[in-house]
Formats: sequence, C-alpha cells, structure tokens
Amino acid sequence: MTDTVGIAGDRIRSIVERVERVEEEIKDLMEAKKEIFLEAKSEGLDVKILKEIIMLRKQDKDERDEHETLLEVYLRAMDAPTPAPISQAA
Repeated sequence: MTDTVGIAGDRIRSIVERVERVEEEIKDLMEAKKEIFLEAKSEGLDVKILKEIIMLRKQDKDERDEHETLLEVYLRAMDAPTPAPISQAA
C-alpha cells in the first residue's frame, strides 16, 4: 500500500474535479462558438473574415500596425523582380 502521509486526497480530488468541470465548460463554449459561426455562414457572411476581424480586435493598435506593415513589405518583396545572380551580372 502506498504511503499517503502529507497528501490531502480530498484536496487533490477537489482540484481534479474543478479542472474537469472547466474542461467541460470549455468544450460547451467551443460548441457554442461553432454554432455562432454556422449561423453567420448561413446568413452569407464569410467566416474566415469574421475570424480575422476577431483576431485583429484582440491586438492593440501598435501590434495591428506592425502586422499590416510587415504584410505590405512581404507582398511588395514577392512582386519585386528577382535580382540576377552576381556571376551573370558581369
């Protein structure tokens, strides 16, 4: 038999059960979120865009500005002509 001296079994059980309840609540909330997006989709809204709006609203202005700047820089870099290799330039 394992020695449980100093371990409060009731306290451990309480913590485990609380975590299990929170996990169940999270599961229920995720299902509710899914239903909201299905409702939006059925109304003709683009769920991908809605999710992007939600992500942007979570960011502060500086984060949003940095994201937009980097996106713009990367897009311009992709459109820029590729420089010729140095060996061919001579």
